[in-house]
Amino acid sequence: MTSTDPIRDSVASSSTDTRAAAPHAGTPGPATSPRRFYPQLEGMRALAAIGVLTTHVAFQTRAVEIPVLGPVLGRLDLAVALFFGLSGFLLWRPWVDAAHRGAGHPSIPRYLRHRVVRIWPAYVVAVVLVLLLLPEAQGADFDVWLANLTLTQVFVPLTLTAGLTQMWSLSVEIAFYALLPVFGLALLRLRGRRVGARIPVLLAIGVLSLGWAWVGASLPVAEGVETKNWVFGHLVWFVAGLILAEVAGVLDTAGASRGRWMNLAIRLSANRWLMLGLLVVAYGLACTRFAGPTGLGDVSNIEFVTKMVLGALCGYALLAPLVCNPGPFRFLNSRVMLALGRWSYGIFIWHVAVLAIVFPLFGIVPFNGNTVLVWVITLGLSVGIAAASYAFIEEPARNWLRNRDIRRRSNPVAP
Repeated sequence: MTSTDPIRDSVASSSTDTRAAAPHAGTPGPATSPRRFYPQLEGMRALAAIGVLTTHVAFQTRAVEIPVLGPVLGRLDLAVALFFGLSGFLLWRPWVDAAHRGAGHPSIPRYLRHRVVRIWPAYVVAVVLVLLLLPEAQGADFDVWLANLTLTQVFVPLTLTAGLTQMWSLSVEIAFYALLPVFGLALLRLRGRRVGARIPVLLAIGVLSLGWAWVGASLPVAEGVETKNWVFGHLVWFVAGLILAEVAGVLDTAGASRGRWMNLAIRLSANRWLMLGLLVVAYGLACTRFAGPTGLGDVSNIEFVTKMVLGALCGYALLAPLVCNPGPFRFLNSRVMLALGRWSYGIFIWHVAVLAIVFPLFGIVPFNGNTVLVWVITLGLSVGIAAASYAFIEEPARNWLRNRDIRRRSNPVAP
């Protein structure tokens, strides 16, 4: 299986800002602190990208068949849940801040512009080069080109192609980007004194999304389209991040009212050992047949739902202590991990193509062992290409958009 949104959403909140809108007269909102920068999340993003790479290497070297260790390596596909949780947390924080202020909401056009510029430039380069140069992907028809360039692979049958198979999760991510403002607008009334009702509503959305496995199976879709891979099937992984954003909003807002349950949620989320225990139990269960096969194979609806729930728990358990605990996080905040976090999107979009050329380039037979050697080579090459992608494509594109926004703010259109 695969990867996902290593979509590195700028933790520094370059992705969205909040429209200036004063609270209603006579009802001043609570004072809010600027959203915190969480460098440790960059380090965690790097680990998630490496986890995705590792599970693909394990599958293509048959390490997933090793007793005990194999399922552990195979279930590293839950790094997708971590990526989705990260996106949910980072992109929902502006909406949470606006809710605590009692008025206004993030600029949706600006949010969408930043999402497009963050994702497509490097992605388009990867798709074009893979479809043109990777032998296994050459000769792709128009449908494959169009579906991959528009990130609609999960809706068009037989369009996941060699070197790009991991992009199904990026397609899910893009769908979530479109869905997030809908959630934000739907919850606009839950602000100020009603802000405490937001978490129960989000929990209800996550629980309802678990029924998608049965709903999707009843849809009249083309053969080869897996409806479980639509955003509704994985929504609970994003919801884990949305809920954590709500908890962080209360934690970081001066004067925010905290009920007994919220205080308990903050204490539990900040407890590293408790979250570690939750992670071990949830991940251990995910490595069993309860969550379906760890490689290729048919997944029943119950197994799929189990995997979704366990993945959401794993994602929350990994992220919550990094957000609710003051640290320190020396390893995740190290220069190496922060650099790998910046490059994590590139690692994600390139590593499957890199893995495809490692075998013939180094004379290694696929599905025949050599896991450690293949992992080292694939990681090294992927990191190098990702660093170049960040320096020459991703960062220039983001700088262009940032400068454009600065020029628009400094030259407002006269009313």
